[in-house]
Amino acid sequence: MYLHLGCDTVVNTKDIISILDLESTSISKYSKEFLKIVEEEGFVRNVSEEIPKSFVVCEEEGQSVIYITNISTKALAGRIRKYME
Repeated sequence: MYLHLGCDTVVNTKDIISILDLESTSISKYSKEFLKIVEEEGFVRNVSEEIPKSFVVCEEEGQSVIYITNISTKALAGRIRKYME
C-alpha cells in the first residue's frame, strides 16, 4: 500500500518508520538536532507547498529519507487505517 504525502509524492507504507507531528517534536532539543543533521546531510525532502505540519521518516533502499508535509499526523494515520480495513 502507498501513502500520499503531497506534491505528487507517495511512499510505500512498508518503508515508513514513523510519522511525527512537527510542532510537538520541534520542542525537544534532540528532535531539533536530528532534523538539523538530516537536513544538512541531504536526507530531507519537503513535499509541502504550505506550512508543514508533520514529517515522515522512511527507509528506502537502505537509505533514510525524511519527508516534510503539510498533512497532519492524524490525517496520515487515518489514510493508513482506511486502507488497512
